[in-house]
Amino acid sequence: MKTIVLGAGIIGISTAWHLLERGHEVIVVDRQPDAALETSFANAAQISVSYCEPWANREAPLKALKWMFDQEAPLLFRPQMDWQQWRWGLQFLAQCNDAAFERNVAQIVALGAYSHAALKDLVHATGIEYNRLERGIAHFYTDQKSFDAAAHAVEVMRRHGVQRRLVSRDELLQIEPAFKAYGDKITGGTYTSTDESGDARVFTQELARRCAARGVQFLYEHDVLRLNKVGDAIDSVAIAARQPSARGQREQILKADAIVVACGTYSAPLLRSVGVDLPIYPGKGYSATFPLLRPEGAPMVSTIDDGKKIAMSRLGNYLRVAGTIELNGWDLTLDSSLARARCHMLSRRIESILPGVCDTRTPEEGGNPQYWTGLRPATPTNIPFIGRTPVGKLWVNAGHGTLGWTHGAGSGKALAELISGEQPAMNFGFLGHGSPARRAPGTALAA
Repeated sequence: MKTIVLGAGIIGISTAWHLLERGHEVIVVDRQPDAALETSFANAAQISVSYCEPWANREAPLKALKWMFDQEAPLLFRPQMDWQQWRWGLQFLAQCNDAAFERNVAQIVALGAYSHAALKDLVHATGIEYNRLERGIAHFYTDQKSFDAAAHAVEVMRRHGVQRRLVSRDELLQIEPAFKAYGDKITGGTYTSTDESGDARVFTQELARRCAARGVQFLYEHDVLRLNKVGDAIDSVAIAARQPSARGQREQILKADAIVVACGTYSAPLLRSVGVDLPIYPGKGYSATFPLLRPEGAPMVSTIDDGKKIAMSRLGNYLRVAGTIELNGWDLTLDSSLARARCHMLSRRIESILPGVCDTRTPEEGGNPQYWTGLRPATPTNIPFIGRTPVGKLWVNAGHGTLGWTHGAGSGKALAELISGEQPAMNFGFLGHGSPARRAPGTALAA
C-alpha cells in the first residue's frame, strides 16, 4: 500500500517507521524544515507509563476554578470566544468522576505499557542514542495532604500492573541525592524504577533519518492545503511548498491508498474540513532547558515536583524543566506577560530546589535559558484517537496531550498494524475497529 502521513512529530514518524516495516510505500508531509520541530521539540523528556493519570478527576473542577486568576497555576483555563473550547470544557467536566477516571486510566496505561515495549524494540533495532536514562521516575510531595493522597494514586496504578510505590523522604533522597538541599521541604514521594527519560526531538529526528535512508519520501516545508473528498472517501491531498520553485508550481496533488492525519492539535480543524469532528483542543505547555553549572549536583533520575506540577529530566549537560497547561486557544507567544510569568516560574522553582546547579538567569540577567512553548493536543479523557475514521482511506493518530513521547512508539506501531489489517495486542478503544475495550464516554467519534 501507498500511505501518506501528515505530520512529522513523534507520532507521525513512529507511524511512518512501522508502516515501512510492514512494506508500505510512505510519504511524510510537514510544514517545518525537519522532524519534531513543534510539539515534540522540547517536552518534559519523560517516558512515564506510571504517571499518566487523566487530568479529569473529581478534584479538577474546583482546582481549575481556584487557579483561574493565578498566572503560575499548573492548569490555567483562559476563556475564549471559541465554542470548541467550551464544548471541550463541558466534555472534560463530564469526565471528572471516579468511574470515568478508572475507565480512562485503564486505557492510558494499556497504551503506555504497549508503547514502552515498542520503544525498547525500536531502540534495540536502530541503536538510536538520545540522552536516554533508564533510572526510573520519582515524584516528590511538599505537603502531607498531597503525600497522603499519593497512596491512592499508587494503588490505582498497581491495579493496572504498574509497579509504582510509595517511598519515604529518606528513601527518595537515597534514590536521588540531588534533592538533599531541598530535603527538609519534602514530605515523601513515589517511585517507579521501570520508567525512563530521553530527548524526544533527538530520537524523532534520528528515526526520521533512518526512515529516509530506507526509502520514505519526506516533503518538508510543505503546507497541507486540503483533503479532497470525493463521495465517502478521500481522493487526494493538496499540498504546497512554502517556497515555490522557480517554475512557480505551488499546489501539488498526492494520492494514496491511506492518509494518516498526525498533525497534533492541528489535526482537529483539518479533519473537521471533511466532516470528522474530534474533541481535540490545544493545551499550551512550557519548558526551559538550562545549562548545568554543577553537573555533579544535577539529578539523574527524572522527577516530578508535585508542588508546581513540573517535571525535570537530565539531558547530558542540560536540565529540561517542563510543565503547566494553559487552555488559551492557539496562542504560541513567549513574550506576553503571562508567558514570561510562567517561564520565570520554572527558573525560580529550579533555583529553589537545586540552588546553584543550573544557570537559571534570565536573558535580562545575562543567562541563556532555552524557553519553549508548544500546543499539546488534548482530549477531554486524555485518551488519544487512533484508528479509522468514517471517511474512506482516512486514518487518525492524534490527541495524545502531554503523553506524546510516552505513547509515541506504540501509537505509531498500533496504527500501522491496523492499516495493515492486524489487531494490536492491547485492550484499547481504537476508532473504527472492534476492539475488546469499550471507548469511554466523551471519546466517541462524531462525523
